[in-house]
Amino acid sequence: MSVMNIERARENVQKVGFLDVDIDPALDLFEEINRLKKEKNAVILAHYYQEPDIQDVADFIGDSLGLAQQAEKTKADIIVFAGVHFMAETAKILNPGKKVLLPDLKAGCSLSDSAPPDLFKKFKDEHPDHIVISYINCSAGIKALTDIICTSTNAKPIVDSLPQDQKIIFAPDRNLGAYINKMSGRKMVLWNGSCMVHEMFSRERITKLKVRYPEAKVIAHPECEETILEMADFIGSTTQLLKFTQKDEAKEFIVATEMGILYQMEKRSPEKVFIPAPPENSCACNNCPHMKLNTLEKLYLCLEYELPEITMEEELRVAALRPIRRMLEMSAQLGL
Repeated sequence: MSVMNIERARENVQKVGFLDVDIDPALDLFEEINRLKKEKNAVILAHYYQEPDIQDVADFIGDSLGLAQQAEKTKADIIVFAGVHFMAETAKILNPGKKVLLPDLKAGCSLSDSAPPDLFKKFKDEHPDHIVISYINCSAGIKALTDIICTSTNAKPIVDSLPQDQKIIFAPDRNLGAYINKMSGRKMVLWNGSCMVHEMFSRERITKLKVRYPEAKVIAHPECEETILEMADFIGSTTQLLKFTQKDEAKEFIVATEMGILYQMEKRSPEKVFIPAPPENSCACNNCPHMKLNTLEKLYLCLEYELPEITMEEELRVAALRPIRRMLEMSAQLGL
């Protein structure tokens, strides 16, 4: 592209959040993406909630902890993060010298959005004798106000490793925080945030599914509400749910999390049946609308033009890095 075209492309990204360029329908996007990865020494990191085509072309697929670990150790010059904005931010925080791209800048997160940094700072100031543990599903601004970052995989072990008399604020997910309080006997102060997808599951409709599939096990992500977790035969992070379905003897599973993970479950256990837990209404609410903003076409354009790019002020990056580093160090010490 010429300098002028690049500038126009950047202006377009600022307006709509992604590159809106016509693509030749005859183009083999898988082949082109793989070519561009080699030419540009790029790596694609994809969350389990991405569409199947993106999962198939990714170099690494995982949950928040696995993706953060991969972002930290990658040798690539360019990181394309097929996920949501806070995940790409995390990769940039860990890799200031690398170019970090997100196929659609508007791929946000309802949970992250539920914790505005200015309001959270006031909340934190009201509890001066508390340390802050924040779930990784938060903005760089919240990370900068945090002492330790955690994921759904390592949240409980990290909390358990701290002295019992240590006062803790847990943010931004009230459901995950309440679950950890229940499992650990803690009384953490919880920020009132939640994930729109994990709060939409219907206990009544899951009960009806259990009648149709009496041998099915209910598995749930701890971001779900307590009424759903009470029904679950197993509760765990996305990766833990995936591993459970591979190892457990059950042949049928009702899955209460974003349904993108069903693709990997079906690939790894093709002989088993996976049923997405139904939401309260008839919409596809167990599909995260933010995750699904990324498409194979946007991924290709993102690599081709190296836009949209994640940028960050260095002062914010350094402040947000400390709690992530502490999480990664504690996870290594705890063998996670």
